[in-house]
Amino acid sequence: MEIEKHIKTITPAPAAVESHLSKRKNIWKKIVQQKTLILMSFPFLIWLFIFKYLPLWGWTIAFQDYRPGLPFSEQEWVGWKHFLFLFQDEAFFRVLRNTLAMSIINLVLGFVTAITLAILLNELRNGKFKRIVQTISYMPHFLSWVVAASIISYALSLENGIVNIVLQKLHVIDEPILWLGVGEYFWGIIGASEVWKNLGWNTIIYLAAIAMIDPEQYEAAEIDGASRLQRIFYITLPSLKPTIVILLIMNLGNILETGFEPQYLLGNPMNLDYSENIDIFVLKYGIAMGNFALATAAGIFKTVVSFIFLFSANYIAKRLGQARLF
Repeated sequence: MEIEKHIKTITPAPAAVESHLSKRKNIWKKIVQQKTLILMSFPFLIWLFIFKYLPLWGWTIAFQDYRPGLPFSEQEWVGWKHFLFLFQDEAFFRVLRNTLAMSIINLVLGFVTAITLAILLNELRNGKFKRIVQTISYMPHFLSWVVAASIISYALSLENGIVNIVLQKLHVIDEPILWLGVGEYFWGIIGASEVWKNLGWNTIIYLAAIAMIDPEQYEAAEIDGASRLQRIFYITLPSLKPTIVILLIMNLGNILETGFEPQYLLGNPMNLDYSENIDIFVLKYGIAMGNFALATAAGIFKTVVSFIFLFSANYIAKRLGQARLF
């Protein structure tokens, strides 16, 4: 009797089995219905596997005194040697400070300016003027950083730079400043450059989110006597909240991805203490000095930190009941 009772307790009920089979049938039904989209995604998955996952084998270099040209079996394994060196190197902590500082500045300025511009564009009633503003704000995004850096360098130049000319005319400064020659100014220059180049592009997703808001909410608020500013604060911004949270989680996952081109192109020996980030550090040690193991260790550190930030931000959003990635 005890055996029969035990068997009954571990045997799933027919209703549960039927529910499970029904769910499996629904899954397969959805797969068949969306087979075209699944087939279209295969090339991307193959590309992702070849160029993103297969190269992870190269992480083994970080645990070796890697010497190019030698077979894998003849490489000398050194364990955590290069990681320990990183955390004892003052230059790496300086580079990490620069990376975090520029990333936080870009994150804050990027969110605030993009959301503000999206709301302002949404409030414009003149369609023609709105399209002109959108076009002008989008255009810098399509410039390569080589061209953009040249424009920024010329604008900040000591002799004919428009920035020095305007500030002198406004009596903000008495004499021209060599902006790219003062390290303390570099983080602000990078932040302003990123805003100028990507502001219009970053507003697209916010404009799309605003377009999904039910117009009847604005009409009801207007009938109730809400001002335009009140409609922005009580309808537009709360409706943008899920989009903002998702984008914030994704950006926190790239907290150590401050870019490479702007720092490399605008950097010089005078601002090196503030312009060098982790990507330039990896390039310097990996290509210039030939220390591929140390460069790989720095790259692994950046990836691990990004994963920690991504999953932590997603977990916090989940705990707070906000929108999340997974």
